Amino acid sequence: MATKKAGGSTQLGRDSVSKRLGVKLYAGALAKIGSILVRQRGTKVHPGRNTMRAGDDTIFATERGIVSFQTRKARRFDGSLKARTYVHVDQKDA
Repeated sequence: MATKKAGGSTQLGRDSVSKRLGVKLYAGALAKIGSILVRQRGTKVHPGRNTMRAGDDTIFATERGIVSFQTRKARRFDGSLKARTYVHVDQKDA
């Protein structure tokens, strides 16, 4: 006679590994060339001065400088305006 009911396997309980997305260097931080500024899926944040967008939508610095963020309105294809966030790297005099 069993003292415990047999525990069956569950189909639940699996979860994916987090991708560590988000802002990596905040406004006022010093960025080196190639520093990752934002990891994202899609373009929540757009590249600005001295930054570029990688194939996986990561934004990285192309110059050494101070990170800053800016929100401004951009015109969509249908003529409406939408607020967009841009990340810039302003060159630091060394």
